[in-house]
Amino acid sequence: MTQTVRVVRLREHPEKIDSIMSYVKKQWASEETTAVYEDCLTHALTTKNVLPQWYALMAGEEIIGCAGLITNDFISRMDLWPWLCAVYVDTQHRGHFLSKVLIESVEEDARSFGFENLFLATDHEGLYEKMAFHYIGDGYHPWGEHSRIYKKSLRETFKEAALRE
Repeated sequence: MTQTVRVVRLREHPEKIDSIMSYVKKQWASEETTAVYEDCLTHALTTKNVLPQWYALMAGEEIIGCAGLITNDFISRMDLWPWLCAVYVDTQHRGHFLSKVLIESVEEDARSFGFENLFLATDHEGLYEKMAFHYIGDGYHPWGEHSRIYKKSLRETFKEAALRE
């Protein structure tokens, strides 16, 4: 990968709403959830609350990844927040630690908003553990499936977490 990659925050670049929304929907939305994503991203621009936040991973002017920071990720554990959600890096750009770049931007914002932890619901095993997320149990989705829930302390650095293990 020779192009410079950067993370763009939707709130700092509202002019990118259409392209970021299109990318997020392409990667994550189904026919049933398209309106949810559209509504969430649109209102992220006008809310006075710190959440939700949306991010695009850019290589030049091309979006190659995305992520969100939200209050709940369609999961039963509504006592936990904020949630890292919709993490995606295009297949051809994987293997270059770009998900780490994206996630670190989300963590930086969550920390600056005063959150002590970050949560994630996923079926993947192995990726997020490398970034100091720890499995804490399962959560249940409204459509009847379950996912693994991970937690990361935003108080300790990646290096401190690695030393602890």
